[in-house]
Amino acid sequence: MQQRMATANNIRQRLQATTNTVVSGQTIRNRLHNFGLRARRPVRGTTLTANHRAARRAWCTQHVRWQRQQWAQVLFTDESRFCLEPADGRIRVWRRRGERFAEGAVLERQRFGRGSVMVWGGISTRLRTPLYHVVGNLTCVRYQNEILQPLVVPALQAIGPRAILQDDNTPPHRSAAVNTFIQQARVNRMLWPANSPDLNPIEHMWDELCRRVQQHHGVHPPPANLGQLLQRLQQEWNGVPRAFICNLIHSMRQRRVECLAHNGGHTRY
Repeated sequence: MQQRMATANNIRQRLQATTNTVVSGQTIRNRLHNFGLRARRPVRGTTLTANHRAARRAWCTQHVRWQRQQWAQVLFTDESRFCLEPADGRIRVWRRRGERFAEGAVLERQRFGRGSVMVWGGISTRLRTPLYHVVGNLTCVRYQNEILQPLVVPALQAIGPRAILQDDNTPPHRSAAVNTFIQQARVNRMLWPANSPDLNPIEHMWDELCRRVQQHHGVHPPPANLGQLLQRLQQEWNGVPRAFICNLIHSMRQRRVECLAHNGGHTRY
């Protein structure tokens, strides 16, 4: 189905303009329901250009033979922002059962928030780093001095001599100064396709962390300020079972399979 985000009234107006057929918006909705289409909230995903999709296909093809023991050497890292009051959009999309990730049914957006705290973390099947609070803008100098040197390098050393760092392509991560430090520290770094959070299992760690903080409301009141939110996040980060993290990383094979099946497009992850 084309134009999945068109409303029933949009369709009614276009039908009248092109065929001079006059029907009500409810008639349009009834006909869509007859075809199994219901208005649902679209999945939110990052913008994927043709170049992004090509890079994702190439990356998945490159790692198609990797087994669990190889992924166990990877330290997956990322930053994430957590809000006191997450925004909830009301956009709907027409889709059938099983079409949640169909072309045109994913609302692409860039993630941002307000009234929030930014944190950085890293996970592997063997360990997790401390959850680090990023105050203000994360520059390349701060990324090197506050994260890479004190947190990433010791974690990679603990994983073993074949450890690999995964981080994304944000400017602080890929600056010349950071690249020089990476080389001097002899850190083995994974090339990463841009706009690919669904290929990074730590994204589901962030989802789990958010759920744990929200579920905690049944026992304790929700965080009243950003300081309480940060404290709750750090507590819950340390409380996520290691088995849960291992299962996330073991999903790397299926992530690759789905990305290739969708021609480098969005996956259910």
